[in-house]
Amino acid sequence: MRSWVPQLFARYRDGTGLLADCPSHPEAGGDRAVKAAEAVSAACEEIGWAYRRLAPLDDALAANLKWLAGYRHPRNAGRPGLTPAAVEAFARPRPLIEGVEAAGDPIEVLPVVFHALWHGQVTADLETPLHERVLVGPAGWNGPGPDTVGGAR
Repeated sequence: MRSWVPQLFARYRDGTGLLADCPSHPEAGGDRAVKAAEAVSAACEEIGWAYRRLAPLDDALAANLKWLAGYRHPRNAGRPGLTPAAVEAFARPRPLIEGVEAAGDPIEVLPVVFHALWHGQVTADLETPLHERVLVGPAGWNGPGPDTVGGAR
């Protein structure tokens, strides 16, 4: 008898599933994780699903995603009309603080922009720590870096 719960479940369009573990570092879980991965992989194969142990995220990317996840709730969309104004402020890529100030009071607008980043309404390079001069652009913008939220990468 073995007990293990992967952190992620996804269903493909064809109805098959994917179970995945998302370790915080390559050695997370030790020998127990290795044995569990073998057992879960075999069980998934039996029913036509896939199992993956994903590579840990880069430290900066993980920190940025953790930060932005704190703004995912709808309450961070701000008052009516503010999200469209914030998104419009980044119709062309520009530093975060410039777009925020163009949309209004930074205290009110920053949470809205972080919410928009999380939901893919605007995008930024998340391989480097978020800061006031990070370039933010429209959804689909390929940005200056390798990984973006909401971008085409």
